[in-house]
Amino acid sequence: MRQSIKTFILLLFIISNNNLFSKDPYPKNPNIDILNYSFELHLNDSNNIIYGVANIKLNIKPSEKNVRLDLISQNNSGNGMAVKKVLFNGNEISYSHLNDEININTENVKYSSSDVITIKYSGIPITGLIIGPNMHGDRTFFSDNWPNKARNWLPLVDHPYDKSTSEFIIIAPDHYQVISNGLLVEESNLDNNLKKTHWRQSVPISCWLYAIGVAEFAVDYVDYFEGKSIQTWVYKQDRDKGFYDFKVPTKHTLEFFSDYVGPFAYEKLANVQSNSVKGGMESATAIFYSDVSVTGDRSTRWRNVIIHEVAHQWFGNCVTEYDWDDVWLSEGFATYFTLMFREHAYGRDDFVQGLLNAKDRVFDFYEKDKNASIVHDNLKDMKDVLTYSLQYQKGAWVLHMLRNYVGEEAFRKGIRNYYNKYFNSNTTTEEFKAEIENASGLDLDTFFNQWLYNGGNIVLDGAWKYDSKRKQIYVEIDQVQNDGYYFEMPLEIGLVFDDNNLYKIETINLEKSNRRYYISSEYKPINIIIDPNTKLLAKWNFDKIN
Repeated sequence: MRQSIKTFILLLFIISNNNLFSKDPYPKNPNIDILNYSFELHLNDSNNIIYGVANIKLNIKPSEKNVRLDLISQNNSGNGMAVKKVLFNGNEISYSHLNDEININTENVKYSSSDVITIKYSGIPITGLIIGPNMHGDRTFFSDNWPNKARNWLPLVDHPYDKSTSEFIIIAPDHYQVISNGLLVEESNLDNNLKKTHWRQSVPISCWLYAIGVAEFAVDYVDYFEGKSIQTWVYKQDRDKGFYDFKVPTKHTLEFFSDYVGPFAYEKLANVQSNSVKGGMESATAIFYSDVSVTGDRSTRWRNVIIHEVAHQWFGNCVTEYDWDDVWLSEGFATYFTLMFREHAYGRDDFVQGLLNAKDRVFDFYEKDKNASIVHDNLKDMKDVLTYSLQYQKGAWVLHMLRNYVGEEAFRKGIRNYYNKYFNSNTTTEEFKAEIENASGLDLDTFFNQWLYNGGNIVLDGAWKYDSKRKQIYVEIDQVQNDGYYFEMPLEIGLVFDDNNLYKIETINLEKSNRRYYISSEYKPINIIIDPNTKLLAKWNFDKIN
């Protein structure tokens, strides 16, 4: 819980209402529920001005007298958006557009079960919609919404908590092809060498997952998964290389995640070459990759990016964090499930190497900031939404340790129950914790507190020797992370005998700064191995005492 609670009754009340225990300062409004966005955008080749009409279908509680939306205001340079007109159910209504907010006065209107606000606007996007030449010098239009940049070109609730269906109607010169979320509804030639392309997303998603790509594409309908199209969209110049690169491993990942986690939520999956991202962007049903992602050699790096972005279709897209404070529920999950797929498809060694690489990045980070935690403690600046080594790599390690801590069966059951319960919805770290506790029967307060809400990692200094008279291995271990916090975790110790063969594994429990352990053994080991199965996010220095 992220605020002081004085009574148990109040605690229960707060737990029942996500909005109340949120520390993310975005001004959420539980009185307003966006049902659907329909954006009609006019694009041209003469300048970077876009002309938009947004039809927003929503439910409003009768007590609400104002509808607030995000839209970046026009600046002194003429960039940003200017609102021309606002309508409520077809009638003009008073509004203000100041300080990047649209506030619509609904005090004197009568609400229905599904009202529609229409906003007509235009302007040059400062960011969010990237307009300009791609790597081949061709003009393109690509969205870049994450985390809160959609407001630069779309009027909306620019936060993950309010998911809705959506559609994009793009009017653009007819030499372009258009990709977006969901399924293609219409593609029609218009007068004046224009073309209308209409995509509809029938599954609710958060707005940072909205996508449009407008370019001269080559398109490959690669395959189907459970009747849903798998597609590749690449620049026309990269047709052969792109079709080759993106043919695998998309279908294999869809099969694996559907089997392990639960059903794929969406209508299609398109891999799209773009110039709006440097790596990958998991936009629902239309994943964007850097324009340099197309290499023609199916590089391991970009293979892993594909797996990561497909994993996001489950975690981040379908099951979405309610607040930016819990962004690890997206990035940590996608990172770990990428490793799980790599273990499934490419073997244990590949999986372990991925874990070790992630460990190095986490420890490198903590050399600079020993107190940073995975779950934010009141995110005030969106520039701080991600600390990559924490939400990605450490988040993945938390899931890995949790999997080993509760056992494979309970972990998978908890993951599946969590996904099913929050399917196409929003969730929190505490709600995820509850599902794993229910599946395992364990109290995970200590585990979650020390790994998610506390900063730092385990650093061990130790020594061992064999007592031939008592037939015991003496092990002394000291937690020396020097942050005043001591972890409580199981630690495996491998006993190595002749020929460097691992004879057996013993488990001890870390719980204090300094502990002594005695392990019975008829034989003298030639060495001991700390964490032989790569289960613990820790580093160590161990010496043998002669």
